[in-house]
Amino acid sequence: MSNPRLRACGQTLMLAGLGLVLTGCGLTPTGPRMSDRVLGVITPYRIDVVQGNVVTREMVERVRTGMSRSQVRELLGSPLIADAFHENRWDYVFTIRRAGTAYQQRRVTAIFRGDALESLESDELPSERDFVESIDTGKVSGKPPVLELSEAQLRALPAPKAAAPAAAATLAPAKPASGPTRTFPPLEQP
Repeated sequence: MSNPRLRACGQTLMLAGLGLVLTGCGLTPTGPRMSDRVLGVITPYRIDVVQGNVVTREMVERVRTGMSRSQVRELLGSPLIADAFHENRWDYVFTIRRAGTAYQQRRVTAIFRGDALESLESDELPSERDFVESIDTGKVSGKPPVLELSEAQLRALPAPKAAAPAAAATLAPAKPASGPTRTFPPLEQP
């Protein structure tokens, strides 16, 4: 490559390829993870990945054996997996990958005999409050701001200015509307 333009183009393509390879290594879930910062300065955006049904302890406690499929669906929602080869089994799976929180995966399996629920098996499920706390990354630290003024602060405020007296306005009699007037047919026919 004696042409300087070709050499510059080749170097640019090599750098772009190297950048793609390094970026790809950090995105593989099973491969070694790069640090959260690239070159110590840039923090890449990590997308939240939420899949499946959120099923909490309170939801499962309402389900009883013998309930129909429609009753179970009303309480737990539609199953994530309703396999045609295992028509008597519904799987509710929930996974979440979110920046700043731990990876979560839970499974609930409903087994039916005909239209009636025979058994319900589940991983340890969090309560609704525990679930919200586990995904809440916007925790506010410190003391909340005071939104009211004390009596001393209210007295320290400047007094409001008195409004200027309104000039006596003379009201002219209203003029009748000029121009063509329209009449509309009644909404209901007699």
